[in-house]
Amino acid sequence: RPQTWGILCLFLSLDLLAQTHEAPPATQVAQDGGVRAVLESIVIPPIPNHPFSATLDTEWVQYASEGGSVTLVNERPIVRDSKGRIYQERWALVPKFSKVTSQRVLLQIADPNQHTLYTCAIYQRVCELETYDPTHELAAAEARKPIPNGAIVKNHSKIEDLGTRTIAGVETVGRRETNTIDVGLMGNDQPLTAMNETWHSQELAINLLSIRTGPMTGKQNFTITELSAVEPDPELFKVPEGYEVRDMRKNPPIFW
Repeated sequence: RPQTWGILCLFLSLDLLAQTHEAPPATQVAQDGGVRAVLESIVIPPIPNHPFSATLDTEWVQYASEGGSVTLVNERPIVRDSKGRIYQERWALVPKFSKVTSQRVLLQIADPNQHTLYTCAIYQRVCELETYDPTHELAAAEARKPIPNGAIVKNHSKIEDLGTRTIAGVETVGRRETNTIDVGLMGNDQPLTAMNETWHSQELAINLLSIRTGPMTGKQNFTITELSAVEPDPELFKVPEGYEVRDMRKNPPIFW
C-alpha cells in the first residue's frame, strides 16, 4: 500500500543499470522469483514553523552469504516549509563507486493542512493524489527524554543514551536500541542482533543521522547534509505544470 513518506521502492536489473540518464526505463518482462526491495527512508514530520532544506545521503549495504557485500547509494533533496508542507524527491539507488548515474524517479508533495499527498512519476508525468495522514510521523516528532541511569534493559532489548553531538551545525541527541532475536523466532538457527542508532534534532524533530543494522536489512545509513533553515521556494509545493493528476481518493489502487 502507499506510504506517507519514507518508502523508496527499488527494482534493480541489469537492464536498468545499463540505461542512460536521458532514456526512460525500458519495459521489464515478468519473471518468477526474485525480491522486491523496499528501503524505508527517514521520517519527516509535518511540523510547522521549523522550515528547512537539506540533502539526504543514503547508503545501503547488503551482505551476501558468500561473505561479500553490495552497497547502493543515492542523495536527494528534502524540504519543509513554515506551514509544515513537505517536498521530497526520490532518486534511484545505484551501486557505490560505479559509473551508473542515479535518476530522479518521483517527487512527492505533502500538505498536512489540506491532508493531501501527491506522488508524481517523472517519466510518466502523472501525479497520484492520496489522503495524507501524518499520525505516525507526528508521533516520531516527540522530543527525546533522558533515559534514567543512561540505559534501559528489558527482556531482549536494550536502549542506551549516547549523549549529544553536533551534525550539520545542529545539536542532536543520540540513542541506540539493540534487540536480540532468539533462535527460531524468524526461522534462524542461531541468535541474531538488530541495532538502530539515531541522532535526533529536538528543534527540527527529525533524525540527522540514522544507522540501522539487521540480519534481513543489512546496514542502512541515512545522513542529513547541506542543512539550511531558510524558508524554501513556495513553487516547490505546487504540482508540476503539464502533469496529469489522478485522484486515488476516489479510485483506490488494487494491489495483488
